[in-house]
Amino acid sequence: MIILGVDPGTAITGYGLVKSDGDDLALIDYGAITTPSDWLMPRRLQHIHAELTARIAAHQPTDAVVEKLFFSKNVRTALSVGQARGVALLAAAQAGLTIHEYTPLQIKQAIVGYGRADKNQIQQMVKMLLRLDVVPQPDDAADALAVAICHAHSARFQGVIGDA
Repeated sequence: MIILGVDPGTAITGYGLVKSDGDDLALIDYGAITTPSDWLMPRRLQHIHAELTARIAAHQPTDAVVEKLFFSKNVRTALSVGQARGVALLAAAQAGLTIHEYTPLQIKQAIVGYGRADKNQIQQMVKMLLRLDVVPQPDDAADALAVAICHAHSARFQGVIGDA
Protein backbone atom coordinates (compact mmCIF):
# COMPACT_ATOMS: atom_id res chain seq x y z
CA MET A 1 0.00 0.00 0.00
CA ILE A 2 1.28 3.48 -0.88
CA ILE A 3 -0.02 6.18 1.44
CA LEU A 4 -0.12 9.91 0.80
CA GLY A 5 -0.12 11.89 4.05
CA VAL A 6 -1.13 15.56 3.96
CA ASP A 7 -0.60 18.28 6.56
CA PRO A 8 -2.84 21.01 5.14
CA GLY A 9 -2.22 24.74 5.23
CA THR A 10 -2.68 27.60 2.80
CA ALA A 11 0.86 28.97 3.20
CA ILE A 12 2.53 25.55 3.47
CA THR A 13 0.97 22.17 2.79
CA GLY A 14 3.20 19.29 3.76
CA TYR A 15 3.01 15.98 1.93
CA GLY A 16 4.65 12.63 2.46
CA LEU A 17 4.43 9.34 0.61
CA VAL A 18 5.19 6.08 2.38
CA LYS A 19 5.04 2.49 1.19
CA SER A 20 3.75 0.03 3.78
CA ASP A 21 4.30 -3.72 3.47
CA GLY A 22 3.17 -5.24 6.74
CA ASP A 23 5.72 -4.19 9.35
CA ASP A 24 8.03 -2.56 6.79
CA LEU A 25 7.80 1.17 6.01
CA ALA A 26 9.70 2.84 3.18
CA LEU A 27 9.93 6.51 2.30
CA ILE A 28 8.92 7.36 -1.26
CA ASP A 29 8.83 11.16 -1.32
CA TYR A 30 8.10 14.18 0.84
CA GLY A 31 8.11 17.94 0.67
CA ALA A 32 6.07 21.08 0.99
CA ILE A 33 3.81 22.99 -1.33
CA THR A 34 4.18 26.70 -0.62
CA THR A 35 2.13 29.65 -1.76
CA PRO A 36 3.19 33.29 -1.60
CA SER A 37 1.32 35.41 0.95
CA ASP A 38 0.39 37.97 -1.69
CA TRP A 39 -1.62 35.43 -3.71
CA LEU A 40 -5.38 35.58 -3.26
CA MET A 41 -6.97 32.52 -1.64
CA PRO A 42 -8.48 31.03 -4.85
CA ARG A 43 -5.04 31.05 -6.52
CA ARG A 44 -3.41 29.51 -3.44
CA LEU A 45 -5.99 26.72 -3.30
CA GLN A 46 -5.70 26.08 -7.04
CA HIS A 47 -1.91 25.76 -6.70
CA ILE A 48 -2.19 23.33 -3.77
CA HIS A 49 -4.72 21.23 -5.70
CA ALA A 50 -2.54 21.14 -8.84
CA GLU A 51 0.58 20.17 -6.89
CA LEU A 52 -1.17 17.42 -4.91
CA THR A 53 -2.76 16.11 -8.12
CA ALA A 54 0.70 15.96 -9.72
CA ARG A 55 2.14 14.02 -6.74
CA ILE A 56 -0.78 11.59 -6.88
CA ALA A 57 -0.27 11.05 -10.62
CA ALA A 58 3.48 10.55 -10.19
CA HIS A 59 3.36 8.07 -7.29
CA GLN A 60 -0.06 6.40 -7.63
CA PRO A 61 -0.92 6.06 -3.93
CA THR A 62 -3.80 3.82 -2.91
CA ASP A 63 -4.75 5.78 0.20
CA ALA A 64 -4.75 9.43 1.21
CA VAL A 65 -4.67 10.58 4.81
CA VAL A 66 -5.45 14.11 5.93
CA GLU A 67 -5.12 15.40 9.46
CA LYS A 68 -8.51 16.29 10.96
CA LEU A 69 -9.00 19.91 11.84
CA PHE A 70 -8.86 20.53 15.55
CA PHE A 71 -10.55 23.45 17.26
CA SER A 72 -8.44 26.54 17.03
CA LYS A 73 -8.76 29.71 19.05
CA ASN A 74 -7.82 31.63 15.91
CA VAL A 75 -10.91 31.36 13.71
CA ARG A 76 -9.17 32.86 10.67
CA THR A 77 -6.43 30.20 10.83
CA ALA A 78 -9.00 27.43 11.29
CA LEU A 79 -10.96 28.60 8.25
CA SER A 80 -7.92 28.78 5.96
CA VAL A 81 -6.66 25.36 7.12
CA GLY A 82 -10.16 24.03 6.50
CA GLN A 83 -10.04 25.33 2.94
CA ALA A 84 -6.67 23.63 2.35
CA ARG A 85 -8.07 20.41 3.84
CA GLY A 86 -10.97 20.60 1.42
CA VAL A 87 -8.64 20.96 -1.54
CA ALA A 88 -6.55 17.99 -0.37
CA LEU A 89 -9.67 15.87 0.09
CA LEU A 90 -10.92 16.91 -3.35
CA ALA A 91 -7.64 15.96 -5.07
CA ALA A 92 -7.68 12.56 -3.36
CA ALA A 93 -11.35 11.95 -4.16
CA GLN A 94 -10.89 12.92 -7.81
CA ALA A 95 -8.08 10.37 -8.06
CA GLY A 96 -10.27 7.67 -6.55
CA LEU A 97 -8.09 7.19 -3.49
CA THR A 98 -9.39 5.70 -0.27
CA ILE A 99 -9.48 8.62 2.16
CA HIS A 100 -8.79 8.50 5.90
CA GLU A 101 -8.66 11.18 8.57
CA TYR A 102 -6.99 11.16 11.99
CA THR A 103 -6.94 13.67 14.83
CA PRO A 104 -3.65 15.11 16.10
CA LEU A 105 -4.11 13.00 19.26
CA GLN A 106 -4.49 9.79 17.24
CA ILE A 107 -1.41 10.63 15.18
CA LYS A 108 0.74 11.34 18.25
CA GLN A 109 -0.39 8.12 19.90
CA ALA A 110 0.34 6.07 16.78
CA ILE A 111 3.80 7.57 16.26
CA VAL A 112 5.11 8.16 19.77
CA GLY A 113 2.67 6.23 21.96
CA TYR A 114 1.77 9.39 23.87
CA GLY A 115 -1.01 11.81 22.95
CA ARG A 116 0.79 14.87 24.32
CA ALA A 117 4.06 14.28 22.50
CA ASP A 118 5.79 17.41 21.28
CA LYS A 119 6.81 18.19 17.71
CA ASN A 120 10.44 17.15 18.28
CA GLN A 121 9.43 13.73 19.64
CA ILE A 122 7.22 13.12 16.61
CA GLN A 123 9.93 14.21 14.18
CA GLN A 124 12.54 11.97 15.82
CA MET A 125 10.18 8.98 15.63
CA VAL A 126 9.42 9.68 11.96
CA LYS A 127 13.18 9.73 11.32
CA MET A 128 13.64 6.45 13.20
CA LEU A 129 10.62 4.63 11.73
CA LEU A 130 11.63 5.52 8.16
CA ARG A 131 15.33 4.83 8.87
CA LEU A 132 16.41 8.32 7.77
CA ASP A 133 19.69 10.06 8.53
CA VAL A 134 18.01 13.39 9.29
CA VAL A 135 14.60 14.67 10.32
CA PRO A 136 12.56 15.55 7.20
CA GLN A 137 12.27 19.29 6.60
CA PRO A 138 10.27 21.44 6.68
CA ASP A 139 8.22 20.54 9.76
CA ASP A 140 5.08 20.36 7.62
CA ALA A 141 6.60 17.53 5.57
CA ALA A 142 7.59 15.63 8.72
CA ASP A 143 4.03 16.09 10.01
CA ALA A 144 2.62 14.75 6.72
CA LEU A 145 4.86 11.69 6.99
CA ALA A 146 3.63 11.18 10.56
CA VAL A 147 0.05 11.22 9.25
CA ALA A 148 0.92 8.58 6.63
CA ILE A 149 2.74 6.40 9.19
CA CYS A 150 -0.24 6.69 11.55
CA HIS A 151 -2.45 5.21 8.85
CA ALA A 152 0.06 2.46 8.05
CA HIS A 153 0.02 1.42 11.72
CA SER A 154 -3.76 1.68 11.92
CA ALA A 155 -4.29 -0.31 8.71
CA ARG A 156 -1.91 -3.02 9.91
CA PHE A 157 -3.74 -3.19 13.24
CA GLN A 158 -7.13 -3.37 11.48
CA GLY A 159 -5.74 -6.18 9.32
CA VAL A 160 -4.69 -8.10 12.41
CA ILE A 161 -8.14 -7.67 13.94
CA GLY A 162 -9.78 -8.67 10.65
CA ASP A 163 -7.70 -11.87 10.57
CA ALA A 164 -8.65 -12.92 14.11
